[in-house]
Amino acid sequence: MERVVVTGIGLVTPLAIGTRESWESVLAGQSGIGPITMFDTSAYRVKIAGEVKNWEPSLFIEKKKLKELDRFAEFALGAAKLALADANLNLSDEERELSGTIIGVGLGGLATLEKTKQTIMDKGPGKVSPYAIPGIISNLAAGQVSMAHGLKGPSFCTTSACSSGAHAIGEATQWIRRGLAPVMLAGGSEATISPVGIGGFEAMFALSKRNAEPAQASRPFDTARDGFVAGEGGAVLVLESLSRAQARGARIYAEVTGYGATSDAYHLTQPAPEGEGAQRAMRMALRDAKLDAECVDYINAHGTSTPVGDVAESLAILKVFGARAADHKLWVSSTKSMTGHLLGAAGALEAAFSALALYHGQVPPTINLDNQDPACTLDYVAHHARSRELRHVLSNSFGFGGTNVCLALSRV
Repeated sequence: MERVVVTGIGLVTPLAIGTRESWESVLAGQSGIGPITMFDTSAYRVKIAGEVKNWEPSLFIEKKKLKELDRFAEFALGAAKLALADANLNLSDEERELSGTIIGVGLGGLATLEKTKQTIMDKGPGKVSPYAIPGIISNLAAGQVSMAHGLKGPSFCTTSACSSGAHAIGEATQWIRRGLAPVMLAGGSEATISPVGIGGFEAMFALSKRNAEPAQASRPFDTARDGFVAGEGGAVLVLESLSRAQARGARIYAEVTGYGATSDAYHLTQPAPEGEGAQRAMRMALRDAKLDAECVDYINAHGTSTPVGDVAESLAILKVFGARAADHKLWVSSTKSMTGHLLGAAGALEAAFSALALYHGQVPPTINLDNQDPACTLDYVAHHARSRELRHVLSNSFGFGGTNVCLALSRV
């Protein structure tokens, strides 16, 4: 079985456009959350989100292509281009026949859907753009990346709510492990800061309404948390067989050593008691990686800043890691405190941050953790990044419908 490593990372985030810039911002504890500028929020209770600032798609995409694309596909193309450049990757024609792309998307082209409906209402169906459906459907993130880079292997989308990007990385890893692909581009993209996106989550009372203090709104594990903050962006990883990466002298950020995927089979939106499904996902990832729980140094938590979810994940970690977690030898943090929740792209972004943590020996903080919830008893690396020699880390992603993913990454 082939071993799988991360040799390139491309990030388009609310913090910055670029991998180095996003990583430096998250280590510095900077927040990418601010007032929504993409539509008029005067009728909405929620007026804040993690928008990608100063996005200029023509820097990454031919202008003639832009008419085909919703914003989520633009982010995927931008992140993929950055990842490939970061990996300094060159593929032979034979390798392009086998290499592919799997990109998770939670909701697809909401802005294009909204625009199309308005066109029908205002002008009739005869005025609908022929690019409407390609702009809406979720698999066009992977499809556009595949076409842009001539990747003729598997191309598809994982859609599993907030686990979508993590599922994409896990599934892409399996293709390489089985020897079916030498290289895969895997990650997630999302662009749902729109009237439907914000309105829908607002109706579920899922979002923070701390509008006057947007930078303090996402506060995982804090007693004053009142919901997550929606974010947008894209994250793509270049996954490569270890043998190929070593043969070409590639820089290796981390090895993807474990993949766990489970379902709560419990509730539409709420996690199972004590995060039972999350426990099984973490244990599955550890088994897949052939790791003992004592070997894990850091977990990038799902940590959304919701009252129920943060407690359930904390309890799940305690159940799996026992004294190592209770005695604060295991560090946990939520980078969503800075980026907001990128939904379908969240798992990919957080796997990227986990790989960077391993490579640099630095653990990002959980900001805004001013008064830790007594029900959340772990060491959440409050306020400031810390340095530590890391051997193995986990990245957790959980979603509506009870879907759970855990990725294990290790230093090579």
